[in-house]
Amino acid sequence: MAQYNRRSRIVTEGPRRSPNRAMLRAVGFGDDDFQRPIVGIANAHSTITPCNIGIGALAARAEQAVREAGGMPQTFGTITISDGISMGTPGMKYSLVSRDVIADAIETVVNGQSMDGILATGGCDKNMPGAMIALARMNVPGIFVYGGTIKPGHYKGQDLTIVSAFEAVGQHGAGKLSEEDLHGVERNACPGAGSCGGMFTANTMSSAFEAMGMSLPGSSTQAAEDSEKSDSAARSAEVLLDAIRANRRPRDIMTREAFENALTVVMALGGSTNAVLHLLAIAHSADVRLEIDDVERIRRRVPVLCDLKPSGRYVTTQFHAVGGTPQVMKMLLNAGLLHGECLTISGQTLAEVLETVPDAPQPDQDIIRPMHEPLYAQGHLAVLKGNLAEEGAVAKITGLKRTAISGPARCFDSEEDCLDAILAGSIRAGDIVVIRYEGPRGGPGMREMLAPTAAIIGAGLGDSVGLITDGRFSGGTYGMVVGHVAPEAARGGAIALVRDGDTIEIDAGENRLWLHVDEAELESRRAEWKPPAPRFDRGVLGKYARTVGSASRGAVTDDFS
Repeated sequence: MAQYNRRSRIVTEGPRRSPNRAMLRAVGFGDDDFQRPIVGIANAHSTITPCNIGIGALAARAEQAVREAGGMPQTFGTITISDGISMGTPGMKYSLVSRDVIADAIETVVNGQSMDGILATGGCDKNMPGAMIALARMNVPGIFVYGGTIKPGHYKGQDLTIVSAFEAVGQHGAGKLSEEDLHGVERNACPGAGSCGGMFTANTMSSAFEAMGMSLPGSSTQAAEDSEKSDSAARSAEVLLDAIRANRRPRDIMTREAFENALTVVMALGGSTNAVLHLLAIAHSADVRLEIDDVERIRRRVPVLCDLKPSGRYVTTQFHAVGGTPQVMKMLLNAGLLHGECLTISGQTLAEVLETVPDAPQPDQDIIRPMHEPLYAQGHLAVLKGNLAEEGAVAKITGLKRTAISGPARCFDSEEDCLDAILAGSIRAGDIVVIRYEGPRGGPGMREMLAPTAAIIGAGLGDSVGLITDGRFSGGTYGMVVGHVAPEAARGGAIALVRDGDTIEIDAGENRLWLHVDEAELESRRAEWKPPAPRFDRGVLGKYARTVGSASRGAVTDDFS
């Protein structure tokens, strides 16, 4: 019997053979199909968000390709919520939670049905790490198919993304944008299907997975509405069938070196802070030792090569047109910054995959900079530590005129209270905004702070106001902001002890996040502090708050060590 066929051992052997075969016949199996590899297709199609609205067609194309390649497809649904739509609302508490719900669901179906392989699809931010966490846990041959990026919107000669709409709110609140133009931006920011169009979280993670070898080369920056995306889904199915027959598994591919490749590419692209959280979580599931300090080590040796939104000028479709992620990877490989010997899902090494990619980008473009003339000499995701973040915090430092700021704290125990203060004009240049009790446990769910950060940018305070939080940031965030502060406030971290007027120092150049209050005073405050009552004691948020770990370890829900 073929080594790959887990299901065939169940349906052709033992006393339960006939009932199992009978049920499978009811969903379309014929006599010969029982000997074929059973391939799960995790279909993340949804009309909830433009990120996922095109995935149903991709899943159908993949299903057809699985049959033609000799496999037996079985399609099942996975969930999504829209980060962009839930942003700034209580619904955003469910965003990071959905990552683990997706991982648990895929693991449950694939292992519960003894499938031989899995083709996972995704579009919105948490679909991707959720799927990859599941693939790493199960270690069944698998491949990821990205739903694709959205094309840019246009208004009055400007390329727009979803972040444009959030920043427009801040500009309007500061009296810098008319009501007409506010509505003009909102109506034109998202023209069709696909994930948010800059190098935000979705495009960052798709690029990271391509760098890891878990998706096809060139697939991470394709537009959702272009035919090449559908063709890539079909080709992914063919490659997966070959991987099943060769018994090529995710943990053969997701090695320590592959994670270093992923982080290297994220740095070179100027990608999202969320990549740190998600790659730590995936590494945990793959049983690979990856720590937050590895992020800083890689940052120091990798330049930022791409001028991409949110802090840059270009969108992902424009990046794709000049070579996309493969072009950047080839440059990094030539510079000795990638592990070219890493295995990919196709069975080729990374170096073999990149062999035909040009050594240098096209000379008539300025989206991808040459290695000798990078946008920034070092990576943009800095890990900060200090008495405010003993386990670490993450700062995104691209596009900043300065990387250090010190000033009085303005403390808020929720995102909503902070946003109200910004829109009311009560945040001044030099302030350090503190948003706490929004961490993995305290939120719960570690909401993204795009609404406050976009409002700060829109008000013209991006270079003069700092912001720290135990929550997260959208991939669309930029400015002097520090997230993932750990330990979080709900666990008694020092961020819970900050009071209005305390001096906070953010120094990304020195990797320092410091509260300038003497230790005796901090100990006195710590003795007075009491853990807040859980905001939810039932349901998915209640369960999540009780099981989730520190952001410094990926905010995973199954770390029982």
